[in-house]
Amino acid sequence: MRIVIADDDMLVSGALRTILEKDQDIEVQGIASNGKEAIELYRKYEPDVLLMDIRMSPMSGLEASEEILKEKPEAKILLLTTFSDDEYIVKALKCGVKGYLLKQDYASILPAIRAVYTGQTVFGTQIISRLPELLERKSAFDYETYEITEKERAVMKLVADGKSNKEIAGEMFLSEGTIRNYISGILDKLNLRDRTQLAVFYLRNCT
Repeated sequence: MRIVIADDDMLVSGALRTILEKDQDIEVQGIASNGKEAIELYRKYEPDVLLMDIRMSPMSGLEASEEILKEKPEAKILLLTTFSDDEYIVKALKCGVKGYLLKQDYASILPAIRAVYTGQTVFGTQIISRLPELLERKSAFDYETYEITEKERAVMKLVADGKSNKEIAGEMFLSEGTIRNYISGILDKLNLRDRTQLAVFYLRNCT
């Protein structure tokens, strides 16, 4: 079984490689540190399973999954994350990935990879218990209509949480200038005047 790993934490990706390659049936063909590299490695190797973190910069695992699945709808992608976030779970389901596991659930990673390899869809036990509610829930706001990207959504949430540009930049590993540009773009798309209006808009429509 040929695997590509994508994670921006080299300690994590190294540990995953060590765990997986203890199994003689598994070969880790490459390791990516962000979504863009994951796409490049997928195109190069076309692995049996792509094991990918969600929160990476400059391109997230979800964004990379969407692009890969547009090119190769049969791609088998297993998302691995520390965040049990409802929005991520729903988006992962919609874009067609084959699994979504929490990194804390190390014992399930290898069985999940094998299951995905055989064509099954796998979600961790903590996530499965919430799936019925998530699938029935309607989104309060249609981001796609306004062409709001995943990173812009993250910025909106942090603005609504009262974070400064400096704090947002620190959390997202971006420059303050980039964050200012994101906020300006969001304000233009939503026809809002300032970050206060943005925060109010988010709390009223997106939570």
